Amino acid sequence: MIDKDLFRLIGDERRYLAMTVVAMLFCLLCNIGIAFSVCRILDLLLKAQPASAYSLPATLLTIGILLRFLCGYLRERLRSILGGKVRIKMRAEVFDKMLRLGGEREGFTLSSMTQMALEGVEQLDLYFTAYIPQFFYALLAPAILFIVLVFVSWKASLVLLFLVPLIPLSIVLFSKYAKRIFGKYWGRYLSMGNTFLDAVQGMRELKIFEAEERMGKTIHDNSEEFRKITMKVLVMQLFSTTIMDLIAYGGAGIGVAMVILDMQAGLLAPMAGLFVVLEAVEFFLPMRAFGSAFHVAMNGLSAGKRLLAFFEIEDPSWGNEMLQGASMALKDVTFAYEEGQNVLDGVSMTFLPGTMTAIVGESGSGKSTLVKLLLGEKRADRGEVTIDGKDIRACSREGWLGKIGVVSYDSYIFHESIRDNFRMAKRGIEDEEILSLLKSMRLERLASGGEGLARVLNENANDISGGERQRLAMAIGMASDKPIEIYDEATSNIDVESERIIMSEIRERKKKGKTIVLISHRLENVISSDNIYFLKGGRVSEEGNHATLCQNGGDYLTLYRNQKDLESGYLRKAGKEA
Repeated sequence: MIDKDLFRLIGDERRYLAMTVVAMLFCLLCNIGIAFSVCRILDLLLKAQPASAYSLPATLLTIGILLRFLCGYLRERLRSILGGKVRIKMRAEVFDKMLRLGGEREGFTLSSMTQMALEGVEQLDLYFTAYIPQFFYALLAPAILFIVLVFVSWKASLVLLFLVPLIPLSIVLFSKYAKRIFGKYWGRYLSMGNTFLDAVQGMRELKIFEAEERMGKTIHDNSEEFRKITMKVLVMQLFSTTIMDLIAYGGAGIGVAMVILDMQAGLLAPMAGLFVVLEAVEFFLPMRAFGSAFHVAMNGLSAGKRLLAFFEIEDPSWGNEMLQGASMALKDVTFAYEEGQNVLDGVSMTFLPGTMTAIVGESGSGKSTLVKLLLGEKRADRGEVTIDGKDIRACSREGWLGKIGVVSYDSYIFHESIRDNFRMAKRGIEDEEILSLLKSMRLERLASGGEGLARVLNENANDISGGERQRLAMAIGMASDKPIEIYDEATSNIDVESERIIMSEIRERKKKGKTIVLISHRLENVISSDNIYFLKGGRVSEEGNHATLCQNGGDYLTLYRNQKDLESGYLRKAGKEA
């Protein structure tokens, strides 16, 4: 009934579970005391006792009601605290795991990870706050009631105690089917979320290709599958609830009937019989509530298993060594996403301080994979990635990433103020430094309005032009002032003026002693590089500066000439049209 692996997830917060169960048991004892006091007062009324005889049971009744209220409040308060801590702990662990992994992994897309952190954690919260406490309470409550009632009516107590296990027995019978249904339910839920997120992110492309109707049909189909599995879940829940109700109220009815028979036979006093009748339902209510919580638990269990699978993904290995210099190298690096299909094969490169090293090649040659290896997002199957001769596996994650800054074609700009975006790159950065960086990238106008640096940018800065957005990403990257700077297609899909500004600033960064790694599809941008690696089929086919590679007359020169011819043709055509 309890998954040990999930139970270990909450760690020290288990003490709140224990306190919640204790509070629930105190509530039960208060209920017993209240029922006893009511029966005692009714007994005194029937016997026409003087007013003084009512003081003790009335006092006990008042105290019982107050304690019941306080225990109920404490129980709910503890559940709230437990739920809050579980949500914070799980979401922090999911986010931390995502950071350690550095991106999506097979079977876990951005959408599914987001849903796990939100809806999945909510379901897991219910598992720990509703199901687990009720499980322990349902085990202990009938035993306590039996100990109390056995001295009043042992026959009725025994019958009630023996009927109670029928409810968990019915739960066990449903459990295998329920696990399968809820597993499918959670899978359909994630699938529907993935499809919807795809549609939202690709809204522009859907409009351009007039594919809205097809995507709408896909979303409809996924929604219909989710509706069907939801209906199966509801049918299963209603059927099992009906069975549990029949057992609970039927069992209570049998107990009441036995009490009535004993009262008719004169074996049980009327008020004693009333006390047993009032407590008979209490035998079944904890287990009945447990049965209802079971359905919640199955959804939480499915979400929890998904979270466990996510947490069990192997993290990239890191060591403890710190780094001093800024010389980076790849030594005979081989990497494959799928076994037997190498994306990189025996690649060796060197990146030195105060130099600009370019990595070029046709699409699919392995340039983007190289960036992931340099950042530690992926690990080489063979060979080494080093800084100062120290392998990445021996270095600390903080030390490694503390040396490397990255500006990419898809660097993200947060929906925050300009100032806060810069402070993510450098804590405590002064406004004067931010303005200086903006000026160096010709972006003064962004902070020239009334809001200044407090201006809040839209999501991913889509309220400014593409060129300005890329220059802003460059300025933010410069603020971090890392000794090694990687520019991954930083001038992709922007205007000529923005490209000129960015490349001019990159060359200035090299003069300041930075280790510059430039990845570009446009060879015009790499002409001034100190060294150029040309990738072909995952291997370094050519190496040297621009002049040397042109003299060699290899693939680099062919690609360079093709690009020049295309650009010249475009310019001639534009001139004629003008």
